[in-house]
Amino acid sequence: MAQQHRSWWRAMGAGLVAAASDNDPTTVASLSVIGASTGFQLLWLVVLVIPMLAVVQVISGSIGVVCRQQLQKAIERGYGKTWSVIALVSVVAVSTVTLAADLEGGAAALELISHLAYRFLILPLALAVGALLVLGSYRRITQVLRYLLLVFVAYIGAAFLARPDWLAVLRYSFVPHFSLSGDVVAGALALLGTTLTSYAYYWESIEESEEHPSLRLLPAIKLDAALGMVGAGIIFWFIIVTTAATIGAHHGRVETAEDAARALVPFAGRFASLLFGIGLLASALLAVPVLAATNGYAAASVFGWRAGLDLHYRQGRAFYNVVLGSLVVALVLTLAGVAPIRLLFISSILGGLGTPITLGLMMLVARNRKVMHGRPISLGLAIAGWCVTAIVCVACALFLWQTFFAANR
Repeated sequence: MAQQHRSWWRAMGAGLVAAASDNDPTTVASLSVIGASTGFQLLWLVVLVIPMLAVVQVISGSIGVVCRQQLQKAIERGYGKTWSVIALVSVVAVSTVTLAADLEGGAAALELISHLAYRFLILPLALAVGALLVLGSYRRITQVLRYLLLVFVAYIGAAFLARPDWLAVLRYSFVPHFSLSGDVVAGALALLGTTLTSYAYYWESIEESEEHPSLRLLPAIKLDAALGMVGAGIIFWFIIVTTAATIGAHHGRVETAEDAARALVPFAGRFASLLFGIGLLASALLAVPVLAATNGYAAASVFGWRAGLDLHYRQGRAFYNVVLGSLVVALVLTLAGVAPIRLLFISSILGGLGTPITLGLMMLVARNRKVMHGRPISLGLAIAGWCVTAIVCVACALFLWQTFFAANR
């Protein structure tokens, strides 16, 4: 029995890392912008997103455990090379833009800590991440970095110290409020895009397929995936509450990392910028390697290369070249001159637009008896997954309508 408990405990972890990487600079910045620009209006969507995230991660983890393959390979096995390449293009495009945004976000965090201009910190940060991945230290350092994300628990204290109208908070959290204003529609898609971003559930399947856990540990893995996302979702909710009650209440805007840090002033006072910077940097150091490595794993799956962060460079040269190439492309994108917070928010919207493709393919794989070796996900879980996919599609349609039709009237 003790041995079984130890096995269950070892099975826990991939979901927590995926959840930690989902709480990346893109997510923190986007939620700050949403709270400042829309107040409490989208809190109900955050509450809805929490079970949506849990469902998606549980399905992805199940694919990794049952198929013994990452999602990209499972798509190719079930639906052929063409759909596999479509999924690859989608995930690489979204991940690379998000990678650029998170590099800028991490540099902005360093600026808060060091008071040096963020533009001069992007390249050193990218070089550090590249070295971390190639030298094989990423898995060890995640054990430390994920605990630094506890800094974001400060948003819980800041929310109470900001003294919002809690009746209004609860009303907006549990009674949906619909609006077709530009800020709300863009905020809704950004919220879905940054939380349900494809690299998080790709990474879940990658981690599980590499660990090769026993099928009897599947319940523990599902629990890990669900709990990780529930914990992340609660922090998401408090970020919006805090930002809306501080910056939004004074009709402020979040355009810089310094602006976003102001939400923590009720809790941390003059140390708000330092506290926010530490948390934002930790999230960048967790998310940027995951984003770059996800591109490497997805490409390796399509082209049949050896892949793995435990490999030496000479053993997985093509895999590591894609990983490092992703960092280089992301660096080029940062030269566009878009301010960090703006780029982070834009990447969330692009993530939302690209998510339906990979979500839909994941759902098809999860119910494919052949691909899942006769163990497809349950009908109830499949219905929940398709509901998530439908909600994201509706958000995309509303955003495109608002952008190209309503805005031109």
